[in-house]
Amino acid sequence: MDNTGKNIIIFTVLLVITSLLFLLDIFMGSVSLKITDVLKALFTTSEPEIEMIVLRFRLPKAITATVVGIALSISGLQMQTLFRNPMAGPYVLGISSGASLGVAFIILGFSADLSPENLRGMGNWSVIAAAWAGAAAVMVLMLWLSSKLKDILTVLVIGIMLAGGISAIVTIMQYFSHETMLKAYIVWTMGSLGNLTASQLNVMLLSVSAGIVISLLSVKSLNALLLGENYAATIGLNVGLSRLLILTGTSILAGSITAFCGPIGFIGIAVPHVTRLIFRSADHRILLPGIFLTGSSIMLLSDIVSQLPGSDNVLPVNSVTAMIGIPVVIWVVLRNRKYQGVL
Repeated sequence: MDNTGKNIIIFTVLLVITSLLFLLDIFMGSVSLKITDVLKALFTTSEPEIEMIVLRFRLPKAITATVVGIALSISGLQMQTLFRNPMAGPYVLGISSGASLGVAFIILGFSADLSPENLRGMGNWSVIAAAWAGAAAVMVLMLWLSSKLKDILTVLVIGIMLAGGISAIVTIMQYFSHETMLKAYIVWTMGSLGNLTASQLNVMLLSVSAGIVISLLSVKSLNALLLGENYAATIGLNVGLSRLLILTGTSILAGSITAFCGPIGFIGIAVPHVTRLIFRSADHRILLPGIFLTGSSIMLLSDIVSQLPGSDNVLPVNSVTAMIGIPVVIWVVLRNRKYQGVL
């Protein structure tokens, strides 16, 4: 069987798995529902209570998990290709740290006049706007530096240093913050898929869609960059413009997810490697659509596990993605023995 036939089979299997996990994510929860009740609520009519649970809570959360998995995985794939580093992820440019700083200014910086009750009264838009503003500020700075610096590894190092500096500022703010607001901030850093309203989900879908379109436009550039920027330049690629396009797409994807769902780790690093292993290919024309399915599947699985089936307790989704992602990262480091450090 040729590679095309194998890829079609793999895509079909992944599509079936993703669909099953999507339905299972809707089915799982603190309130036990029958499969028939869930299907009726989705496709026909059911009892008002069941429709409210399924359509207003579980379905948006499953959609959010799917979008988060796709966006962070695409970001990680682009960063690993651009920096030619298996440990690069969507947040290596300091985008997540910028979003965290924005949220810290809202929750910790005004802790004297703000309470969790007042924060909920304003809705989550203030936190989301602050996270988006922080991520956008770092994105603009990194894009400007990228246009000034020819060495992409220098951009990577500056991004890591910037993230470290921002984290230090946030740590200082945590030290002087009120106990109740510190708890609210820590809860945000754990990540959440179930706190979005319908309007927030729509905005996130629009912003992530824009980032995906930019990423699709970068497929040829990413394939050319597999062998390095010097080689890409010799075949006529505008390296500066391609780099700008890739960084813009990554910033929009990672920044939007962080703003709406909090920082969610390891998905962006682990999923691209899983996808390469499944398809045994480095061609982004295959990897990019493949990541749509693997990223959403793994994020949906993480959300299902975080529900602790059979229990009323819910784990932070970040802890689950870490348990899934860390073994993959360790495997990558062991496989690439010449790699000496972890970013």
